[in-house]
Amino acid sequence: MNPLISHDPARTDAVTADCPPGPAVRADSPDEIDAAMRAARVFMAVVAQSVAEVEDRVTSPQLRVLVFIDTHGPQNLGAVAADLGVHPSNATRTCERLVAAGLLDRRDNPEDRRYLLLALSREGRSLVDQLMEHRRASIAAVLERMPAELRRGMGPVLDAFAHAAGEVTEAERFAVGLKETHELQETRGPALAGTEPKS
Repeated sequence: MNPLISHDPARTDAVTADCPPGPAVRADSPDEIDAAMRAARVFMAVVAQSVAEVEDRVTSPQLRVLVFIDTHGPQNLGAVAADLGVHPSNATRTCERLVAAGLLDRRDNPEDRRYLLLALSREGRSLVDQLMEHRRASIAAVLERMPAELRRGMGPVLDAFAHAAGEVTEAERFAVGLKETHELQETRGPALAGTEPKS
């Protein structure tokens, strides 16, 4: 399910519970939608420019794997496949190329030594840091050109927008990852839920 088009009333209620009541405004106000679309174009441009900085070294799916592992720590193949939305065999090929390029390392899984975890190598972390620093600098440059009184109120608004779109907190994301990995193990067998068993 695409989280950007899903709607969870419980999540929305939790996000808006502390918001003071205001005048009724249509959720589909053209002005609000147009403003959000303009902001989205800026964010998309920032992301595209940051990807262009590293596109000579990694493909978009490979970059997504690196960012996913950077965000959540070492992962098994099942979690990577679930995040990409692909079969584990496809995720295996992507990760093998990253290992061969020196951007991912394999390491023992302390919770199940039959399987290996994929972790960023020093070079992989450097690449992701380069990407994120480019994005932060670009966004900071835009924010600095905004009036200070508007800039101070952006954090809660953007957080509420992300929650309404289905973005989850780190704790929630960890729980979802555990659930997806467990489901892969039950439906496809343990060999598909992690990297191939060690020989």
